[in-house]
Amino acid sequence: MESELRQINPDLLQPSKSFKKLSSGTITLNVGGYLYAAQRQTLVRHPGSLLEELASGKKPVQHVDAMGNTFIDRDGPVFRHVLNFLRLGELVLPEDFKEARLLRREAEFYRLGELVEAVQDWEQRQLSRHEPAFLEVTDNHERSQGLRIYCSDSSFIEKVKGRLVQVSKSRLDGFPEEFEVSSNIIQFRHFIKSEMGSRLVLKEDNTFVCTLESLKLEIVMLALRSSYRLLTSLDSSRGSVVQCEALHFVK
Repeated sequence: MESELRQINPDLLQPSKSFKKLSSGTITLNVGGYLYAAQRQTLVRHPGSLLEELASGKKPVQHVDAMGNTFIDRDGPVFRHVLNFLRLGELVLPEDFKEARLLRREAEFYRLGELVEAVQDWEQRQLSRHEPAFLEVTDNHERSQGLRIYCSDSSFIEKVKGRLVQVSKSRLDGFPEEFEVSSNIIQFRHFIKSEMGSRLVLKEDNTFVCTLESLKLEIVMLALRSSYRLLTSLDSSRGSVVQCEALHFVK
């Protein structure tokens, strides 16, 4: 068990009588029986936190171990991620990390509000990965409405924006902001022109998007390449996918 912990926790130091005294700029903490060494400047990065108070001397040390190290009666292995957050300024966790709830509780104990928020964001991202993503492409063939794309996963919307650019008067303008309704919705109301001579172009192919059907076909192909599966179409009797007024995908 100890050898496994040593492999997953490079900050873990095994206590021994030959343990050398560290410099004054380095502090050794005993967290739940696990020894961690860190620079003082690392521990004081978040003013008001428990670790900042201990490292700066604002809070007196209440408990020490047999070697004189400050002892904190909390989860030892999880403290690795607390310390790495202080070092890196961001939360980096393994993909298969299973103790987010415990890490959040530890962050609350150490009064690290930014780490609490980072863990919550990480949990939300992990949850969204396991939830199905829905994509809807609708077209009522009215010039005033054009083509509407909704996706519960905003990353697909970003792919669409990255695939299409607007060219006007030999100038590359990027994706037209006027088509962005929200991070989950794009509404192509007048995709042929927003000003005289402007056109939508497939970025990598340098191909003009000339019709509503060609635009829809590009969205369908992009969805299929992104592992979306076509569920239903409201009017499949037309014979062509791009002729259907509504297309629904799931991933």
